[in-house]
Amino acid sequence: MSRISACFSDLKRRNRTALLPFITAGDPHPDVTVDLMHDLVEAGADIIELGVPFSDPMADGPVIQRASERALEHHVSLHDVFSMVRQFREGNNTTPVILMGYLNPIEVMGYAEFAKGAAEAGVDGVLTVDIPPEESHDLIQALRAEELDAIYLAAPTSHRQRLELIAEAASGFIYYVSLKGVTGSANLVLDEVAAKLQEIREVTDMPLGVGFGIKDAKMAAAMSKIADAVVVGSALVSRIEANASKPDKIGAELKQLLQEMREAMDDE
Repeated sequence: MSRISACFSDLKRRNRTALLPFITAGDPHPDVTVDLMHDLVEAGADIIELGVPFSDPMADGPVIQRASERALEHHVSLHDVFSMVRQFREGNNTTPVILMGYLNPIEVMGYAEFAKGAAEAGVDGVLTVDIPPEESHDLIQALRAEELDAIYLAAPTSHRQRLELIAEAASGFIYYVSLKGVTGSANLVLDEVAAKLQEIREVTDMPLGVGFGIKDAKMAAAMSKIADAVVVGSALVSRIEANASKPDKIGAELKQLLQEMREAMDDE
């Protein structure tokens, strides 16, 4: 059983929803990423989503776009991201780590080499935003050969046939993009999210995570009632940005927000 499946199984036994924070590797500086990953776990993270910096992150709003820019100023590469995960694993061999990014760096490296490098570093799953299931066969095969989960996105506009295709390709869990637009935008309508999650559950029994718009503890708590995982990204990355010139303050800022979310979710 993968770390991701084991994590969700354990949470289900405890009637608990996963808290899944996102940060960009190398933001605001490569030296702080591993410490921030440990801080997230201490604050209540069940799974970590680590963004691979990319010059054209089309699914991301301005906050996370700027995070990639800050990381790329330090020339953070895919090999550097592997190194960060490897360092994290020296102190934590339990918390699942998912790489979130775009296809270009993976294609440059090569699917097989990427999957092997990710697995050897201690990565558990990969979410590649800009490759649809129809075009993913070779990538999925490479990931499965290294026992890595392929995480896929479902959207408010995904119809039944599309959801079935996503469910067939995905493993670990499905990430539901809770609104139309980019990360950090708009406001969620909880009833609409709940209805779509029910539709997705008709085609799969995989856990469902929800992200793109969860900004505070109140929203995290509300989402925890209907989802198997609550994904928070821009709200955390905004705090990193606000303290980019004071990296020693970032850990405490992230822990405060995440602890608030964890406590609110557990109180539901």
